[in-house]
Parts: sequence; C-alpha cells; structure tokens
Amino acid sequence: MPRLAPGQLEAPESNQTSSWSQFGQPAGNELQGPAEQFSNKSISLVLSIVPTIPFVGLRLSDTVRQMYRYSAFDKQFVAERVAHYREQTQRYLAGELSDSEFLQLRLRNGLYIQRLAPMLRVAVPYGTLSSAQLRKLAHISRRYDRGYGHLSTRQNMQFNWPELADVPDILEELAEVEMHAIQTSGSCIRNVTTDQFAGVAADEMVDPRPYCELIRQWSTNHPEFDWLPRKFKIAVTGASSDRAAIAVHDIGLRAYRDEHGQVLFDVFVGGGLGRTPVIAEQIRTGLPVIHLLTYLEAIMRVYNRYGRRDNKYKARIKILVRAMSADGFRDRVDAEWAHLEGSQSTLSAEEIARVEAFFAPYEYLSLDDAPASLGEARLVDTEFNRWVRHNVEPHQVPGYSVVTLSTKITGVPPGDVSDVQMDAVADWADDFGFSELRISHEQNFVLPDVPQARLFELWQKVREQQLATANVGLLSDIVCCPGGDYCSLANAKSIPVAEAIQRQFDDYDYLHDLGDIDVNISGCMNACGHHHVGHIGILGVDKKGAEYYQISLGGHSGAAGTESSLGQIVGPSISRALVPDTIASILEVFLANRHEGESFLHCFRRIGIEPFKEQIYERAA
Repeated sequence: MPRLAPGQLEAPESNQTSSWSQFGQPAGNELQGPAEQFSNKSISLVLSIVPTIPFVGLRLSDTVRQMYRYSAFDKQFVAERVAHYREQTQRYLAGELSDSEFLQLRLRNGLYIQRLAPMLRVAVPYGTLSSAQLRKLAHISRRYDRGYGHLSTRQNMQFNWPELADVPDILEELAEVEMHAIQTSGSCIRNVTTDQFAGVAADEMVDPRPYCELIRQWSTNHPEFDWLPRKFKIAVTGASSDRAAIAVHDIGLRAYRDEHGQVLFDVFVGGGLGRTPVIAEQIRTGLPVIHLLTYLEAIMRVYNRYGRRDNKYKARIKILVRAMSADGFRDRVDAEWAHLEGSQSTLSAEEIARVEAFFAPYEYLSLDDAPASLGEARLVDTEFNRWVRHNVEPHQVPGYSVVTLSTKITGVPPGDVSDVQMDAVADWADDFGFSELRISHEQNFVLPDVPQARLFELWQKVREQQLATANVGLLSDIVCCPGGDYCSLANAKSIPVAEAIQRQFDDYDYLHDLGDIDVNISGCMNACGHHHVGHIGILGVDKKGAEYYQISLGGHSGAAGTESSLGQIVGPSISRALVPDTIASILEVFLANRHEGESFLHCFRRIGIEPFKEQIYERAA
C-alpha cells in the first residue's frame, strides 16, 4: 500500500504488533544470548491559553506526517524572535548592552558561554526531526561550527563552537526549516521530552507525542511561566517501559487508556537529579486528558508562587515538594486547580483530535514479518547478527523495525556526530523510512520505520559511517556530558573517562556476557550525564585542583519495566587513572555473585553495596 496522500488521515489497515520472538532469528545456539493552517477557532483557543504569541504547528512536508508544520502565524513569530535577537546581539557587540543585560536575552535563545566558546542548544521537540531539518543542522555545523554537533540527553542538538556574532544567522537558517532555540535555556519550561520510540514501540499504550505537542504549545512563551524560580523539565511516556525517565523530571506524565479507550494520565512531581537527586512523587492518578493543561497550570502556579528564589541551589520544585511533603503539595495544587478546572485552558475534543491527527500512523506497506532473508543474513554475518540483536527493536507494524544508530565508537565523544554522518542519516531516513528520525536520551539516533527485509542493506551503509557499533544497552554505550573539555561549570573531564572505559572493555563477547549495564558520566553536580540513574554512575569532583571521580551503583531511570532508583555512593572518590580498573573490580563482583540470567541491576539490588565496596577499596589498598 502507498504512503498516506497529503491530507489523508485514515489509520492503516494493519495495526497488528509484530512478533519479535520470530524476528528473523536463526535456529541453534547463535542467538543465545491536518490542515496547513489553524482555523480561527483553533487559534482563538490557543490564544486563550497563552495571552501572547503562542507557538503552534510543525509539519515540514506531506511525506513527513508525524510532525507539525508551521503556519504563517508561527513563521512570523519565529522571524520576529530572530530579528529581535539579531538587534540585541548587535547592541551587545557594540557595547550598548552589558554582560548582565545580555545574559537573559541569549539564554532565552539557547546560547551559553562555555569554557572556550559559546554553545548553542537547538530545540528538537520530543526528539523528533525530519531529514530536511537534520540536513540543515549538518550545514550549520559545516558553515558556523567545526563540522560536528552533539546529541544531548534531553534530545536536543548542541553546537560547541559558534561565533557569537554568527548566532543570529544560525537562528535565521534554523527558521528556514521550522526550527529554533527558544527556551532551551533559562528559568522556564524547557524542551518537553518523551520516549525515542514513541508512536512505533511495540509496548506502547498511548502515543505520547500529541500531548507533548499540546504541552509545548501551551508552555512556549507563556508569560506567567517565563521567569520561574529555576529551569523546569517535563517528560511524558506512554509505554510499559519508561524510556522517558519520568521519575527524575520536575513533572513526569504516564499516559494510558481506561476500559473505554479514553486517555488518562498519572502525574508525578518533584523528581530531578543534580545537586539533590530525588525520585518524583505521584500526586494524581487517572487525570482525564481534557484537564491536562489546567492541572499542569495549577502545578506551575504553586511552584511559581512558593518556589524559592533566594537560593538557586534550593529553587527546583523537588525542594518545594520535599518541604511541603507530597500530600501538602498535592493539596495546594488541588486548591489552585479548583479555580482552573473547566477554564479556557480545558482541552476540547476538537482540539485534542486536531493535534492527534498530525500524528496519525503512516500507511505502512503490507510486509512479511521476520522474512527468511533476514534470518539467513544473520546466520551468514556475525557482525550483522550482533547489530540486530542489540540495535534493532520490535515495531508495532509487522514487517518493520526500529533501529538505533549508536554514536558510541571508541575515540569519539559520546553523542558527537559529524556533518557527513548527519547528511548520511538524513539520506537513510528518506530511503528506509518516512523522512523522520529521532534523538534518544542515550545520545543516539533512531530510525523508527525500517522494513525488516532491508535491515542488512541499511547496516552496510551505517557501518561505512561508523554508526553501526553493536552496543546499545551495553557497558560501552556510555551516556556522557561534555564535561571539562567544554563546560565552564564542570569540575572534571568526562570524555577521556568514557574513552578509557571503552578501550579497556572492548571485547564484544565479554560485554555481551555482562548484559545490559548503563554507565553514565557527569563532569559536575549538575548531572547532565544523569550519573545518578546509571547502573554505574561516575561523577567528576575537584580535590584541591585535581580531578577525581565518585562512583555510585544501582541507579536506574525506570526503563525495562523496572522501578526507578538513585545510585548509592560506594565511597571516597578516586583518581581518573583508577576509574577503568575500578569498573573492572565492580564487574568482578557482579560476575562472581550473579544468578543465571540475572542482570547487573538486579544482582546489585539483591546483594547490596557492601561486596562491591570491599572489592574496590581492598584492591586500591
């Protein structure tokens, strides 16, 4: 069957879930182991929610169906933002604005001043890109940067070397493909994130992207929440496996359906990492979708009113929830919601349907699930078989698969991608899918709609661009912030530590035997590398000017249906040179104590931290 024609919103005929248990696996022991613009009614509704220019719709072409396209209204809004920022940049460079006066202007447009140069963070709403957008990012990296970009843990793209005077030109070029850098920094509601497999995951209950988009429109340029006590992060999941890490966000939303098929949300508040890591508290169960924005608005009002502004280290909502208690905070929210429930921000069925229609499924071809050719290719080529085992996930539609392109090759900073690689990924998104791709929290690319029969063909191309490392979920698939090599806040470098670990543990058979292990590295307490939720977390600290590293164990973000947890600190920090051997000691304890088929995380939770602590510090002594 052909792809959906422009304007055609019908669901595909086949909505079956593919059988992953028969996904081209050979026998034997080899596999052990909507409309172009809004109607007047729709615009009126959005304007009633946000009484300034809102941010609406993005859908780049009629072949890229699961994205929004800017209306003329949106294009004007972004163009005016770019023009305003260009004028303010010129004033700053001319000495007419001080550093402090320019600070909030640049932060609201995604520009940081790092250790060596400015850093520009580009918004990628809920981690979804079109091929045209990625090509533009590749072009920007070539023309204005040093030929590469960085995939962040919040599903955005960062450029580490732009000239400050060039940033308005970069923003103007981003606007050409309906992108921007608005609210990627500052004390405001940041990029709403979700599952990188949203819309195609086999374990999905509700596609979370329409609701991410509703939140994005509501929160962008919202005058009441544009100057919060601190930055604010929202994540949404709709699958049984929480790949969005909702438990460690300021607000986490779990979407599901009731027995009548209505979308409901469980609401979690007060999670976060950084200086004070906290697992979020659930304050509402079964919130109907029509009340989503009014309830979020009630939460934001309570935080904006009572959150601390005298101490930035105690200004996050997690501190407020802890001070009030979850019950106390819930009571405040419910009292505020009593004034908001049924107000103009209540979502009508028509508005929900309008946004959901943009995410209607593609009309997939009718393909064989687990074709014989795939199984044969896996038997013949060991490297390809490994890649399918680790980097390919089941899809909702028979005959299709979800592919993760790993950026974690030894010698390359995790999450860094070259302009050539970006262009290649864009080409593959066109050739093997529907011109759509994703960025994952783990700093990898995702191609969401690859026919299973073409996996071998794709793998050959991916391998040529060094994006085919078969390590997704393994110890070498390290999540890592830029650290002291770039960030002015870092206490220590992160990238050399990641490389040292990858070099020491480069034997695939050993890594495969270890099973899934998340290693997360942060260069400072801000925890951009999410070290608190790594099965093995590594935090850079400063000891009298020397770089040391604190090890924690047992953290988990909530994926794979396992409860979220924060890592426990093993003991005193260690020098950089000792980190790889310390990891080796940790793995020795795991291998000596695990039960058959037991993962590292479950082993740790069963035996506790003491055996690991003894092994690490006895060896060091």
